[in-house]
Amino acid sequence: MLLGCVGLVALGQVEVKGTVYDQSQLFALPGVSVYSTSGKGTITDSAGHYKIVLAPSDSISFSYLGRHTAKFPVKRIARGYPLDMSLAVRVDSLPLVVVRPKPYRYDSAENRDEYRKVFEYQPDYVVGGENGGVGFNLDMLFSARKNRQMLSLQRRLVEEEQDKYVSYRFNRNLVKRITGLQKPSIDTFMRIYRPSYQFIRNCENDYEFYKYIRDCGVYFLQIWRQDHPD
Repeated sequence: MLLGCVGLVALGQVEVKGTVYDQSQLFALPGVSVYSTSGKGTITDSAGHYKIVLAPSDSISFSYLGRHTAKFPVKRIARGYPLDMSLAVRVDSLPLVVVRPKPYRYDSAENRDEYRKVFEYQPDYVVGGENGGVGFNLDMLFSARKNRQMLSLQRRLVEEEQDKYVSYRFNRNLVKRITGLQKPSIDTFMRIYRPSYQFIRNCENDYEFYKYIRDCGVYFLQIWRQDHPD
């Protein structure tokens, strides 16, 4: 059900924003996917709000728990008015909220604090020279082994930290929710399509990351069904 007013907008990029509610129009819905025909997208925040910038020639639609709305042309959305939506979902039918484990950033902060000396370690031979330059300390000849060990440990801790971040973001519950995959196919998918730390960090927003999982899931499922017809 469309709650916002419609009208014509001028040429140029248009900021579309609003709130998505359940069918009673009393409860805002977080995590609703907001799509456009051009491929842009976003999701509603914890208060059900969304905001996206689109071209007048574009159209926008909403999806939640397998329920999809019609596409609404951006050129017919009234400038300066919110595009609020009411989806055919009862708030009492929504999945139970699962308490997530401690956010990754807290684990990372604790890890950094525990190994602070390692993360902040600088080789002994890097010292400040005159005029802010870098000098050469002869004592490095006696501490080369320590330097190698500390730098190796530093690299390993960073790699472990990045690996934990990937596991936190690319988790089984999220993949199952987006792709619908179950065992044993999800086990294979998680192994083949596990993204790198840099890829996740380079995603501009959650929608881009979720789209990667969804697109890979569609392709993977086609191959899986061919190899496992039963």
